[in-house]
Amino acid sequence: MLESQCPFAPRGSPLPFADVETPLLPGPASRLHYREHGRGPALVLLHSGWGWDAYPFDEQVQALSPRHRVVAPDRSGYGASPAIAELPEGYHRLYALETLRLLDRLGIASAALWGHSDGAVVAAWAALEAPGRVRGLILEAFHFLRAKVASIPFFETGANSPEEFGEAKVAALRRDPRWREIVGAGARAWLRIIARGRREGGDLYDGRLGEVRCPVLLLHGSLDPRTEPGEIQAARAAFPHAVLELLDTGHSPHSSSRLSGEATRIASGFLSRLPEAAGGSAG
Repeated sequence: MLESQCPFAPRGSPLPFADVETPLLPGPASRLHYREHGRGPALVLLHSGWGWDAYPFDEQVQALSPRHRVVAPDRSGYGASPAIAELPEGYHRLYALETLRLLDRLGIASAALWGHSDGAVVAAWAALEAPGRVRGLILEAFHFLRAKVASIPFFETGANSPEEFGEAKVAALRRDPRWREIVGAGARAWLRIIARGRREGGDLYDGRLGEVRCPVLLLHGSLDPRTEPGEIQAARAAFPHAVLELLDTGHSPHSSSRLSGEATRIASGFLSRLPEAAGGSAG
């Protein structure tokens, strides 16, 4: 993983924050950190459950900001946004509501969303919660099933001994001082989701993905170790209008050393074909 060199603002410049009432932190408005660059139709980048620096989108920001207003928040619990001790049940949906409230605060009426891993789940929920505001979805390393049984050892490691993920992954995670808390909370939340899936079955969207009406791109690594057998096929059946692009890589096509450029090219083409924004902010 390459070290993140954030292109959004010069080093030493003030970080942008927005005061947002988030359902993840009930009470007064929380100061959420976000990155912003460029002008044009809004594009929101939603990081994975490990945060921005684990799988940075820097290359995509440089490529897409000449034609898009690119906004990339640190969700509450990550980066420079306020900490969260534990992720509650239904946290993906709550993060979608948080994202929509941030867009309200920034004056963005409609946007395309590019979510990676947990961020892809958040993006899909945003399209379900506010279908008129989401122009298109890029769902990368998409999670669909609750019962991701093959990933139980992975999440148990994250909950109990994340240092065992290896030097390269830990080096990237350490860019966030709260990395152990972030990885641990996410892993415990996923273990609860998987346990529910083993009891009840079902998907992460309560069977509602068919309600998504905007264009959808599934950008997926054919070697993604977090994908269950048949999971992507089940997701495509849930919203058959989605376009699937499979790349010969793992969990993060956009930050792959070999295929990040191809992932960016595919995403850029998809974004260029979206319908015109209606009432969106140009920044």
